[in-house]
Amino acid sequence: MMPARGLLALMRLASPALPIGGFSYSQGLETAIELGWVRNEADVREWLESLLLGNVGGFEAPLCRALFEAILTHRLDEADRLHARYLASRETGELRAETLQMGQSLLQVLAGLSEVDAGCAGLLTGWRQGAQPCALPRAWGLAARVFGLGADSALSAYLWAWLENQVMAAIKAVPLGQQAGQRLFSSLQPVLADVIEQGARQPECTWSNFAPGFALASSRHETQYSRLFRS
Repeated sequence: MMPARGLLALMRLASPALPIGGFSYSQGLETAIELGWVRNEADVREWLESLLLGNVGGFEAPLCRALFEAILTHRLDEADRLHARYLASRETGELRAETLQMGQSLLQVLAGLSEVDAGCAGLLTGWRQGAQPCALPRAWGLAARVFGLGADSALSAYLWAWLENQVMAAIKAVPLGQQAGQRLFSSLQPVLADVIEQGARQPECTWSNFAPGFALASSRHETQYSRLFRS
């Protein structure tokens, strides 16, 4: 069982109160609703499960776990390589802008915390002021190091935060009731657990973020007439 200190750190990192702006993004879900691809609770479940089994589970989860592990074990060249690959994988301008805004916001949060030791402070300063902007997964890996979390725990918090933001976006945009949101969490939690426990350890040669419907929804959101969300 995780010690209380670690569990509290994990809950803090995954909390919707973390001030990095995740609530303002839908990652194309708003457009899928606008186009009629997603119309009800069952459709939301299918949309999110397909992402978990597809580009999230098949690419983002294993890449992020490898990135977190590299940061935690001080293999910074490998962390930089994985970070560059992650940025290159963002299919649209909105998705790239989202991860960079949230990454920089998380670095700003960390900069104001007393938990940051000398080793992490150097990375934090370099990544905040560097020529290459910092995406959310790299900042998340640094947060995991600051809070003393392992790669699996950091990935659990990262993916739960993603799922929570997606469900909350669906509640607002479909719209759905709060109880429907809780049913979605119950039905998708086992899928998410499988992604964390199994999919995140896929060898890099098998990673794939191929999800054309998701990419089309994200790209069409850029010109959608009426929007609640930034992506």
